[in-house]
Amino acid sequence: MKTLKELTRPNIWALKPYSSARDEFEDFDTADMIFLDANENPFENGVNRYPDPQQMSVKSILAKQKNVNLNQILLGNGSDEVIDLLMRIFAEPKKDKILVFNPTYGMYEVSANINDVEVVSYPLNQDFQIEFSDELEQILKDENLKLVFVCSPNNPSGNLIAKNSVLEILNQFNGIVVVDEAYEDFSKEQSWISEIDNFPQLVVMQTFSKAWGMAGLRVGMAFAQQEILELMNKVKPPYNISILNQKEVFISLQNQEKFRKNLDDILEQRNFIEKQLQSFSFVKNIYPSDANFLLIKVENADQLYNYLVEEKIIIRNRNKVVENCVRITIGNTEENQKLLQSLKNYQN
Repeated sequence: MKTLKELTRPNIWALKPYSSARDEFEDFDTADMIFLDANENPFENGVNRYPDPQQMSVKSILAKQKNVNLNQILLGNGSDEVIDLLMRIFAEPKKDKILVFNPTYGMYEVSANINDVEVVSYPLNQDFQIEFSDELEQILKDENLKLVFVCSPNNPSGNLIAKNSVLEILNQFNGIVVVDEAYEDFSKEQSWISEIDNFPQLVVMQTFSKAWGMAGLRVGMAFAQQEILELMNKVKPPYNISILNQKEVFISLQNQEKFRKNLDDILEQRNFIEKQLQSFSFVKNIYPSDANFLLIKVENADQLYNYLVEEKIIIRNRNKVVENCVRITIGNTEENQKLLQSLKNYQN
């Protein structure tokens, strides 16, 4: 296994991060202090001060809920910022590569293209699982391959990637392995967060956008050993999560009862819709899902998609990614009933 220094771009390793005014007083009781250091507006309105650059109030709750240390958590402006940070820290433009398993979340490739990093794409098998081969083993041995992204549960298929496959990558690969768990809350399997102490090259991403219902806030999470997160904190903008967003996340994290109820409702509706879809003749396959959506294979994905648009129901046409497949997000009860009625009309 290469050292973290060997994996990191030299300019990033040597980088001296921006030091915010508040960083200098993180070990002090600031309750009675007068702040004349950051050129802020002095008139109190709830947002006149810069936010906590380390989001400690949110991380304190997360550390207890996720059973990790405070220094093993990073918050990003959505998971997309986390992806971009990893790319900028570990992948040298015009030289290094990342590996993705297609079909998968598209931002890995977009971020790589923005950062001028080559994307190596390896296809999942017909069950959307990673199938090891001589080709994959050779890819993992490439000295210029720096990051491997595994989306589990996978988007757009919805299934968990087999644990043995991820372990095989962790044991074979000499770089950073990123497990994207945006939909982990909908799964009954244990999160990969439980393994970060065992694998120093493992980064686990989660989000508040899905099960927590806060997509509009754009707050993502990364969990890893302290050394990786120290690099990410060096590179991230100092105030990447606003005061308002920190407050909303803090409040929501304390309302576990509401979170569990909404999660249970989504899972119940997912099971209901899956059963209803089986009655439609144009539905050829419903793929197993550990997420808040279903990927279904139909006779004509483009036709079904266009019909539902006319019905003012928007689903995701994935025909260009998985032949004749559409992805349906689980809505609330009323939305799901309207969808099913429209599908009945479509069949008739």
